[in-house]
Amino acid sequence: MFQGGVKLIDFKEISKEKVIENLQPPEKVVIPLSQHTGIPSNPVVKKGDTVLKGQLIGENAGFISSAIHSSISGTVTGIEKCPLPGGKTSPAVVIENDGKDTSIEPTKRNWQELKTEEIVSIIRESGIVGMGGAAFPSAVKLTIPPGKKAECVLLNGCECEPFLTADYRVMKEEADRVVEGLIIISRTLKAKKSYIGIESNKRDLVPLLRDTINKFGADTPIEIKVLLEKYPQGSEKHLIKSVLNKEVPSGGLPIDVGCVVFNVQTALAVRDAVCEGHPLIERVLTVTGLVRNPKNLRVRIGTPVSKVLEYCGAEIKEGMKIILGGPMMGIQVYTTDTPVIKGTSGILVLPEEDLPENIQPCIRCGKCVEVCPMRLVPADLGKYAENQKWDRCNEFNVSDCIECGCCSYICPAKRPLVDLFKWAKAEIRKVEVK
Repeated sequence: MFQGGVKLIDFKEISKEKVIENLQPPEKVVIPLSQHTGIPSNPVVKKGDTVLKGQLIGENAGFISSAIHSSISGTVTGIEKCPLPGGKTSPAVVIENDGKDTSIEPTKRNWQELKTEEIVSIIRESGIVGMGGAAFPSAVKLTIPPGKKAECVLLNGCECEPFLTADYRVMKEEADRVVEGLIIISRTLKAKKSYIGIESNKRDLVPLLRDTINKFGADTPIEIKVLLEKYPQGSEKHLIKSVLNKEVPSGGLPIDVGCVVFNVQTALAVRDAVCEGHPLIERVLTVTGLVRNPKNLRVRIGTPVSKVLEYCGAEIKEGMKIILGGPMMGIQVYTTDTPVIKGTSGILVLPEEDLPENIQPCIRCGKCVEVCPMRLVPADLGKYAENQKWDRCNEFNVSDCIECGCCSYICPAKRPLVDLFKWAKAEIRKVEVK
């Protein structure tokens, strides 16, 4: 088990038993060309073009980039700026739905007959990214740097954020596809062993997953690890620590300790791309909080948040918070015109919080140090950031912060520590670019 972290009330009972429903595609989708880690995609369509569901509309612009595909069939009405979570904007392909949902002809394959480089190419061309939130291009993860070796693959089924149950439902309802995706990933990486990590509040999945694993008879052993509920268990580095008792070095990556970590829905998307020829144009997310009908929904990429909330009977009033993701690491949106993107794991509606009139000074209680899973000293880092001492922030390893929010959650003075660390990292990047 990793050091630090917090035990949270999970609120998962609100939507845990809600079977996945398919949300009908909207009249119009707005598909951002920047919805992944790395360089935004280059558009390959223009206003007036007719597109099919699954057709390429944005191509990779570099090694760390991702292809983008149309989630509906229809007509491109333009390439416009659209809002993203966190107040940023991105060029987006706007497509008017023709109501036909006509798809490109999929290419079905026997993945066992494919070479490693063919599988990686398919995943790259299909626009598969990490669907736990970071949206890092999966083909890059599968391209191991020289001198490194993937000894094992970890499938992240922890879903440790409160309220979210989409990954749980995917594992429960689509276990065959998830496990097959994991086997494809493991075979591609030539890993010696694979693990599925879930928290103890999902223990009921163990018999189902074990039966599914046995049915496939995978060459690579797959072990299910049931972990104690502790946030942020789903963070790559902390999952590795909990499952393998290995520590990723400061500034390092999981591959530095011989591991590669994938989200449950990423494995499913890999399987569907490789076996069925389906690019990533939809995902399962949880809609919960102050909504009349909490649900787990399969939603087309580019669907406005407003349409999802309307389907779930949400009445958005002034002051309510709409968060994409979970309450700890999710990002608040300021307009429901914001579209669902590949990394949208949930839509959470919360009441307006009573904010403190004044941010209180640090009382040096040390609670933030106790809960920091990265072994940082948030109290000191916060002071350095407040005083714009970016060199000291760098010296105290602010770049190692995973922005999990444990320090802000536990702070009795209600200091906005994560916001300060994000600011510090952005300022340090500006200096590095120069």
